[in-house]
Amino acid sequence: MTHREQLLRDGFCRFENVLSSDLLNRLIATTDDMLAAQSDAQRAGTRAQGSMLTTSADPIFAELIALPAALEAFASMGWPRPTFTDGYIISKPSHSPRLFWHYDWFAWEDEYSYGANPPQLFAMYYLSHTRRENGCLRVIPGSHVKHNSLHDALLEPHGKALSEAREMTNPAFSDRPDEIDVCVGAGDLLIGDARLLHAAHENTTDTRRTLITLWYQPDFEKLPERIQAQMVAKTQKIPNDWPESAKRLLQPLLPTYTGSAQPHGRSLYRKRTKV
Repeated sequence: MTHREQLLRDGFCRFENVLSSDLLNRLIATTDDMLAAQSDAQRAGTRAQGSMLTTSADPIFAELIALPAALEAFASMGWPRPTFTDGYIISKPSHSPRLFWHYDWFAWEDEYSYGANPPQLFAMYYLSHTRRENGCLRVIPGSHVKHNSLHDALLEPHGKALSEAREMTNPAFSDRPDEIDVCVGAGDLLIGDARLLHAAHENTTDTRRTLITLWYQPDFEKLPERIQAQMVAKTQKIPNDWPESAKRLLQPLLPTYTGSAQPHGRSLYRKRTKV
């Protein structure tokens, strides 16, 4: 099975050893410094997710966003010109609870959201090997295009109650009969559909588990105009103080929209009528 076939069928696929050891080590050092600089107040309220920082914080992330090996991975699946909107460093602390089930899509009122083509893809880079004990990813294969009973039980994705992990008996934290673990190696590239139901196990180890998530649109020009407008509206700006070399890497990947459509609102709940 090709990567594209797996992505369209299951909602995710993995490319092994995409990061060089040099870039991986530099990313580890950079993210460690960023996380060490966080205050207790900044860490509060995200027990389930862990720390979340933007990739706009350091120009090293331009190198990652425009990584030739990653762009070649997209091209190999039939998307030679992906666009990039935003990225985050997500670090799950030691001895932290599991991450709730959720998807990362917002335009469920548009019929395009129910098609076979992924409207948006995540590119995940874990900076350490993942396993169940340190909070590896959990996914429900096929849930990006098929209605799942869990869809009907979810609260607002990323809502405060879920982020604070107040009620671990909530279905959003439950074990599911159709879930699988996705364990990856440090430096692998995990690509997934934004509509995929995913979560993470608790981190029971003494070491934090850090992840960089980047959001790409594989075929921006085929998106409905209102979704294009929303994608542009959420695109992270290139900081003025970044070196010109970093700006040149990132600028060609940013989406543009010149039409008159209003950005699509955040319709966060998948329609229950879809099967």
